[in-house]
Amino acid sequence: MTTPAADDVDRIVAAWQRERPDLDVAPLHVLSRVSRLARRLDLDRAQAFAQHSLEGWEFDVLSALRRAGEPHELSPGQLVRQTLVTSGTMTNRVDRLERRGLVERSPDPRDRRGVIVRLTPEGQRAVDAAMADLLERERHLLAELPAAEREDLADLLRRLLSPFEAQGTE
Repeated sequence: MTTPAADDVDRIVAAWQRERPDLDVAPLHVLSRVSRLARRLDLDRAQAFAQHSLEGWEFDVLSALRRAGEPHELSPGQLVRQTLVTSGTMTNRVDRLERRGLVERSPDPRDRRGVIVRLTPEGQRAVDAAMADLLERERHLLAELPAAEREDLADLLRRLLSPFEAQGTE
C-alpha cells in the first residue's frame, strides 16, 4: 500500500504545528479528514436526493418508514426516535410529506388518540430510487479502498462513534 500524497489537511496540520508548537495537533489528522468527508457526503447525498425531488429530511423520514418493513408504517413517536427531531418538527414534516402524497396518516387501531404514518407507493418509489442513487455515489467514493480496508475503517469508525451512541446522541 502506497501512502497518498500530502493533502490539504497535512498542510493545515503543518501550519498549526509551526504556529502553535506547544499544542498536540495530532487529532486534526483524523478528525479534519472526517469533517471534510462528512461535508462531501452531505453534498453527494443532497444531489442524490435532489434527483428524486427530495430533501435530506424527507429521505430520512421516508427511509425510516421503508426500513420498518411491511406495511411500512410507524407512529409519529417512533419516527421522532429514529430521526432525532422534536415531535413538533416531525408533525410539520409528516404534514408536508402527506401533502406531496409520499405518506398517509390513519388512526392507530391500538390507540384511539394516536395515528400511524404509512409510506405510500409513490413514497416507496421515491425513497427506493434515491437510495439506489445514494449507494452508487457512496460505492464510487469508497472505490479507492479494498474491501478489507473498508471493513477495517467501518470497525474503527464504529468504535469512535460508540460512546456517543451509548449516550443516545448521534
